[in-house]
Amino acid sequence: MESLKKITYPNYEVIVVDNGSKENDVDVLQERFGDDIHLVQNDKNYGFAEGNNIGIRYALNNFAPEYLLLLNNDTVVAPEFLTEMVKVAETNTAIGIAGAKLYYYNNPTQLQSLWGKIDFWKGQVIETPKIVTERFKSIELDEGQYNQIREVDSIKGCCFLIKKRALQDIGLLDKSYFSFWEETDYCFRATKENYKTVYVPNAKVWHKGAQSEKKIPGLSRYYMTRNRFKFMKKHATKWQYRCFLMYFFGFYFWLATGYYLILCRSLSSLMSFYRGAIDGLFNSKARAKLYRGD
Repeated sequence: MESLKKITYPNYEVIVVDNGSKENDVDVLQERFGDDIHLVQNDKNYGFAEGNNIGIRYALNNFAPEYLLLLNNDTVVAPEFLTEMVKVAETNTAIGIAGAKLYYYNNPTQLQSLWGKIDFWKGQVIETPKIVTERFKSIELDEGQYNQIREVDSIKGCCFLIKKRALQDIGLLDKSYFSFWEETDYCFRATKENYKTVYVPNAKVWHKGAQSEKKIPGLSRYYMTRNRFKFMKKHATKWQYRCFLMYFFGFYFWLATGYYLILCRSLSSLMSFYRGAIDGLFNSKARAKLYRGD
């Protein structure tokens, strides 16, 4: 919130969606930022997808925005980030979504995520920069190697600019994902509606990341796995889905099992992965409540 006060873009409104917090977050927000924000208080945790949808509906019902920006609360933004994103989006009517250059909050020059390429044969998103460490993080520093604007398959949902005209054609985020993969789903739906998703290198954002996982262990492992199946069932061809199943259960399943058992030595992590795979494969919704704090 403090960094948003310093941005150079002249015409914007800040909507904060309190997605069912358990403590005094609402009171703190009102006290510190009451004059600068529009606060929406949800009665429960609706997940990342529907939580954002509630904020989008509020914006559409109360203002007349040309763009809507989804921004995670664990981010700090550069003053010109929004100006740069809108400037690029305005260059082409076919651009429907724009994303930023994301850095790790604790290491301001270490790149976290720029864009993703969807591999339908393996049911995965290949990240740029590559995730190479044992903690699934990039170790690449920003040395100007990714300073070109480019059209991409997908961007991260923690900073996600949507053109209103595109939103009207694409619709809202798919709330059935609850959390994870919904932004990839949205970008792919945009492509099907003939909109482009672009990466904007001059828009810089520093993202902490994994905050939900700290509060609810196993959340990301469960939903990343479950929603991988969901995305593939929704968008892949019959042959792509069959190939994905062979890859997942013939190779990735055993690789992940070894990783969680041998390297992480975490039976709980392994069980979250297994539950995600079972629920994703059989479209089960029963266990999803375990990861919403219900």
